[in-house]
This record gives sequence, structure tokens and C-alpha cells, in this order.
Amino acid sequence: MILAASVDIPILSDIVVILGLSIFVILLFRKLKVPPIIGFLITGIIAGPYGFQLIDATEGVKVFAEIGVILLLFIIGIEFSIKSLISIKRAVFIGGTVQVIGTILLVMLIALNTGFDLSAAIFLGFLFSLSSTAIVLKIIQDKGETTTPHGKTILAILIFQDIIVVPMMLFTPLLAGESQNIWMEILMMVLKAALLIAFVLVSARYIVPWLFYQIAKTRSKELFILVIVLICFSIAWLSSALGLSLALGAFLAGLIVSESEYSHQAASNILPFHELFTSFFFVSIGMLLDIFFVADHFLIIIGLMVATVIGKSLIATLAGAFLGYPGRTSYRIGFSIFQVGEFAFILSTVGITYAVISDLTYQYFLSVSLFTMGITPFMMSISPKLADKLAASRLASAIGNKTQRMFFSFPEAPEEGAEIPEEELDKHIVIIGFGLNGQNVAKAAKSAGIPYVICEMNPDTIKKYKALGEPIHYGDAIQPEVLKGLGVYKAKVVVIAISDPLATKRIVTQIRTISNTIHIIVRTRFIAETEENLRLGADEVIPEEFETSVEIFTRVLNQYFIPQKKIKEFVRNVRADNYEMLRGVLKRSPMQKLTEEFPNLTTACYEIEKDHNEITDKPIAETNIRHKFGVTVIGLKREGDLTTQIGPETTPKKGDTIFVFGKPEDLEQFYDKISI
Repeated sequence: MILAASVDIPILSDIVVILGLSIFVILLFRKLKVPPIIGFLITGIIAGPYGFQLIDATEGVKVFAEIGVILLLFIIGIEFSIKSLISIKRAVFIGGTVQVIGTILLVMLIALNTGFDLSAAIFLGFLFSLSSTAIVLKIIQDKGETTTPHGKTILAILIFQDIIVVPMMLFTPLLAGESQNIWMEILMMVLKAALLIAFVLVSARYIVPWLFYQIAKTRSKELFILVIVLICFSIAWLSSALGLSLALGAFLAGLIVSESEYSHQAASNILPFHELFTSFFFVSIGMLLDIFFVADHFLIIIGLMVATVIGKSLIATLAGAFLGYPGRTSYRIGFSIFQVGEFAFILSTVGITYAVISDLTYQYFLSVSLFTMGITPFMMSISPKLADKLAASRLASAIGNKTQRMFFSFPEAPEEGAEIPEEELDKHIVIIGFGLNGQNVAKAAKSAGIPYVICEMNPDTIKKYKALGEPIHYGDAIQPEVLKGLGVYKAKVVVIAISDPLATKRIVTQIRTISNTIHIIVRTRFIAETEENLRLGADEVIPEEFETSVEIFTRVLNQYFIPQKKIKEFVRNVRADNYEMLRGVLKRSPMQKLTEEFPNLTTACYEIEKDHNEITDKPIAETNIRHKFGVTVIGLKREGDLTTQIGPETTPKKGDTIFVFGKPEDLEQFYDKISI
């Protein structure tokens, strides 16, 4: 049946208003370089009941907002995995507990001294302990910081908050004196949560992979999307039906999908819906602000907002210190989760229902919450610089170090900045960051007999690998004292393999203030980060984005049976074309200067693995390697002794390491002659 033209659909006109007004506001804010989130909040204020009252079906908008939160947490869950979640369990429970309990106690103390009774003081502590999962995770996700130390810790604390909000809701009637079975209700909630987690584990291991396989065989994109949406909303609904939060259920649904090989396709299919509905969430938050109440109580609200930002930042920073992170990382955690979040709004309605807080208190809370949400994008954008300044402050650094020693230590590990014995450090590799890339560098160094030392900030990683005998040490490599303690001034190579692009640049700068000769190799995520690192002093920058694409097309060409020689030549040319654009922006090492003077030439070192009558056991003057192979011998290493004084009488032998200079194709031909 076709709908008659006269049928009115209120939510449809509201969608048009929201989207149209959002486009106008965000375009304006984009020119002013204001984050889009602020644009959506302003849109809600303008169109909401306290603005120009352009929206009628506010309940419909709230439903869309809930869907936005569900999809956001679902995407975050897909990007994570059950294994990675288990890896941050310490941050979830220790960091989350410190942040939530610390905030509750601080707010309760302040409230009791300003005239609130005990029940209201505790409940206000509940409200202010919760931060905005939707805003903070979106910003971290957009900046690509979900895998950084501060990003993982922030996610862990927010997960803990999403879990703890359920007991808070159950505890609220007890504060009002209207519940007698609170402990039984909490016990039931724990049992339900355990049941849901068991279902998630079984689904991730058996049900979902089988289901996706069956769907993929149909080659139906529509069916695939339907299944993804079904998994997302069904687990969220199940979580809500069990008395847990929708957001927690959506996150668990994402974890289920993340364990399958179809997770990337699932994320790409759901992303457009996620972006659309998340915008409705931020608009709905803006609609809550009563601008007339704010105007009448502006100075009080600003004062409360400042107190909230300072108080929550301090507690969250303390949580980072409890987890063993250095000052800079802890400060970034604090400057990210200082706001009051969306789940506090849901909890506040329960408090109003049971009359734990008054309507006036609710309005103050609502205004402060929205103001702290509004400044979150700005605070998070400047948090790296603020954290660096605080970390550089002697007073803040002393307090931070004392806090860490008080709450966190691990045996046999030097304190941050403590030096390693001089005799252990000579022409070694300094590995900064011990993720997969750092571990592979360490394996290669160990295999080659090259000494190395590791700098890492994750306490769990340090404990694990220190027990395995790795020379791993705790410290923030941004600090000059830490770099000196690692013997950077005597090292030959520094490999920076961390996930924090801003920290990477700071480390490069610090190393260059210590040494101009050390060879710095940087791993980055994106090609766009390459030029700045080179400009600051890195010798080589390897962007994962580019190298992944190289690996992909190499495998593609293999499938078409392209000869290996042609593939290698193509890879060499692609690398030369891309990296050549970024050369010349800084001082280069002597060997690199040589290759830059002769752009078609390069250097290489090979082990002579077999005797060859045209190369070994005869003086270079007799074998005439340069004429026959087009390469020039520039060095020879035998039994650990390196010589660069190459003359006509120099005689290469089997087992020597030979250093040569020439065209890539000539070097390859030469290597074929001396390798097995």
C-alpha cells in the first residue's frame, strides 16, 4: 500500500532539519577549524526545545542517538579483539577502579562540605565518575591513537565505567531507602554478566565464524550486511534485557565479529551507518542544554566546570601512575576523560525518579556535563603539548616519579633514567617500543650477535620479557635522562617503533640533541608522517601504510607468475620513487650522502658464502671485480675486524663480509655469484 501524500511523519521533518542545519554549522565550523563534534552539539542547542524549537519528535531523535552509541561501540569492538582485551585487563580493573572510586570519594567529600546529605553526595560521585565513551573514543579513533599506551588505557577505563554504571543504577534505590535486596540484585547482575560473556566467547569461537562462512558463500552483500546488523543489535538487546547496558552489549558484539576473518569487511560495511547515527547522538546531547538556565547561573556553572576538569584530570592522571605509566602518558589520560559522560545522563534520571537529587541540582549537573563535553575536543587536541610541558616541569616530574615509586615497581628494573653499566653499551641498537616491530628487530639483532637494549613504557610487557631475559628497561624515551641511561651517545642505531606519532617526533628531536651521528630508523603508520620525521633528524622512515601496499602488490604479481627479478626491480623502483621525494630535507649520514650524489647507485654488504674463482682468494687487482661486475669494493670485514683501506692487494675470502657500491641490478648479480 502506498502512503497517502497527506500522511505526516514528524521524525522525517526532524531528520531534514538536523541534517540540513548540521551541514551549515559544520561547514562554518570547519572554516574556523572547530571540531565537527562541537558543530553537532551547537546544532542540537539551536534546534532543541530551549533553542528555536525546530524539532518536534525528540524521542525519535533520542532513539537514533542510542543507535549511534551502539554502532560506535560495535566498531570499537571490531577494531579490538578478545585477546587484546585480555591484554589490558589490568588497566580495566586497576585503572578503572582508581579512576571511579577516586572520583566518587573526591566529589562526595566536596558535596558533604557544601550542604548535601550523604545519599546525594554519593550519587553525585557516581554521576561525575562517568566519562563520555562516545566522544572520547571517536576522537581517539579519528586520530589513530587506539593502539597507543594512553589510548589503550583510556579505552580500558571507559570499559570499566560502562560496566560499573549497572551496579550504580542498582545501588541508587538503596540510597533513597527503597531497596532491601541490593546485594541479591548485584549477585544476579554478576551472574547475568558471566552468562553473557560465556555466550560471547562461544559465539566468537564457533557460531559466528561458521555463520559468516555460510553467508560469504552466497556472495550476497545485502545478506552480509543484514547479518552484521543482526549480530550488533541482538547482542546489545540481550545485554539490555539482562539489565546491562546497550553500549556494553554492542562492544561485546564487536569483539565477537573481530575474531573472524570477515571483521574488516564488517567494519567497512557498518561505518557509514555509524557516522550518520553518531551525529544524531551529539545533536541529542546538545538539545538537553537549557540556555536560559545557563545564562542565569553562568558564573557558577563555569566554576563547577573548571573544578570538574581539574578534579577528574588529577584522578585519571593518578590512575595512569597506578598503572606504571610515566608522567606524559598519565597526563594525556587525565586530559582525555575529565568530562562527564552520556551514561551519567541515564543514571541521573534514576536519581530524579527516586528523589536522590533535586531538579535544581540536576540542571547544574546537566549544564556542567554539556560544557565539559563541549571542550573535550579542544582539550584532547592540545593535550600532547600540555602533557609535554607538565612532564618537563621539575615539580610535576618529581611528584610523578614519587607517585610511581609509591604505587608501582618491578624487581631488577632500573628507575626511569637510571643508567645501564657502561661496559654493556657499545655500538648497540636502542629499540624504543617493544610491540611486534620491536620484537622482530630484537630477534634479528640477537641472531646476528648485535648487542641491543629495549626501552618500553608498558609495565606488563616489561615484566613478561624481563623474565625471559630480554635487556628491557622502563622509561619514557622523550626524557633526555632516559636516552642517556640507555647509552644513546654510544649506540650505532636507534629504532623507534611506537604507535604515538607525536612522541616519535619528540624522541627524534631529543636524540639529535645528544648525537648527530647515530642512525635513526623510525616506523610510522602513514606516509604523511614521513617528511616531518625526516626534517627533525630521522635517517630512515618506514611508513607501514606504504610497505603494506608494497607487500600486497608483490603477492599479486606472484599470483600472475611474474618473474622474481622483475618483481624485485619494480619494488626497488617504487621505493626509490616514493622515498626520493622525501630526501634532501635534512642532514644525511655519510653513506647516504654518497648514494645521493649518485642517485642510480646504492650500497650493500654481503657475506661471501662460497668460493668463486672470479672473486675469492685472489687480489682485487687480478680479479678486476669492478670491471666484471660493475661494483666497487669499499670495505671488508674478516673475523670481526673491519677495514675500509681497500687496495689492489686486498684479497676477499669465503666467510668475509664484503661492502660494495654500485647499481642495484649489478649488486644483485654480484650477490648471486657469492651466495649459495
